[in-house]
Amino acid sequence: MLNRIWLSFFFIAAISALYQWLWLGNQAIFTDLIQAMFDMSKVSVDIAIGLVGALSLWLGIFKIAEHNGWIGKIATWLTPLFRRLMPEIPAKHPAIGSITMNLSANVLGLDNAATPLGIKAMQDLQSLNKTPEFASNAQILFLVLNTSSVTLFPIFVFVYRAQQGAAIPTDVFLPILITTSCSSIAGLLAVAAVQRINLFNQVILLYATLAFAVLGGLLLYFVTLPAALVGEQSALLANILIFFFIVGVLFSAYRQKLDAYSLFIEGAKEGFKQAVFLIPYLLAMLVAIGVLRASGSIDLFVAGIAKLFAALGMNTNFVDALPTAIMKPLSGSGARAMMVETMQVHGADSFAGRLASIFQGSTETTFYVLAVYFGAVGIKHSRHAIPCALVADVTAIVAGTTIAYIFFS
Repeated sequence: MLNRIWLSFFFIAAISALYQWLWLGNQAIFTDLIQAMFDMSKVSVDIAIGLVGALSLWLGIFKIAEHNGWIGKIATWLTPLFRRLMPEIPAKHPAIGSITMNLSANVLGLDNAATPLGIKAMQDLQSLNKTPEFASNAQILFLVLNTSSVTLFPIFVFVYRAQQGAAIPTDVFLPILITTSCSSIAGLLAVAAVQRINLFNQVILLYATLAFAVLGGLLLYFVTLPAALVGEQSALLANILIFFFIVGVLFSAYRQKLDAYSLFIEGAKEGFKQAVFLIPYLLAMLVAIGVLRASGSIDLFVAGIAKLFAALGMNTNFVDALPTAIMKPLSGSGARAMMVETMQVHGADSFAGRLASIFQGSTETTFYVLAVYFGAVGIKHSRHAIPCALVADVTAIVAGTTIAYIFFS
């Protein structure tokens, strides 16, 4: 599947480039394509280098957490749930703890923490994988939950909206939360249908109820805050939680008389090696995405959708925000640029500006996550991971557009 997806990006770009050259007279298109390849080659290395620090930090902390028993305790608490969602994971396996920490970091919007924790979780799952080149069921479910992850605090979206002059930068908070919840549920349902997971199991329903109760309580708290304080309070809560997790891990190691420094160094060394190992996988995927974007095929696709809906006599206000939605599964930086561009052209408080913000905050970058997480463990065959992840992405587009019309039209 990965091979076909990767090749299709180049083939689509080639067809689009020929159209631009022969029919639209764009003589610079091939120069743009080659430049995009070199630019994305540099970006892939920059990303890997940027990951060195974060990976080394979090794998160092995780090494201490493994030895002081924290990961084991987290695994014990969540074993009943993951034993039903991911039956191939043995009870109390370290993968359960690392999965939990990754998903928690995603919920809190801690991108720098979520990626290294996700790589650690994927490595733990790979230790149970009997066919190392093929993604296991558990790895697929974990990947889809990451690409569609519920993000409670989309801080960076608020920051960009404030920079672009939004009157209330956080007015998209609730729409983003609803949209990302819809995409996560859709992704889980898609995987459950393929893997025949019984989501109506009493244990799963109990954990789901508790999770929605916590999210609902947090949502009610932030809805009651003045709009100007939502971003500030959510950032404060996220930073407090992550800082005291680190302090708690270190204090526990001190009480148990562990050599926390040596354990941290051991984990940090693993992080450095892992970042270098990722470069070829990032290079392959990001170059293909850069060529696709530079070819103009995404712009052509969006223009076609606009004509279709206009011909049907339907409202086309959402079309101006579609480039962000289409770019998000392919490139996080590309989607971010599309969102900012939409707000600059149409205004941060325009319908398109708000909808682009919802798209940006409601899902992860599917193919980036796939390249990093599967690349980290050498998986070459993703099986049904990509279709299920794209179900979540499409759901986010449909749900986000619908919710935007409800809130802002």
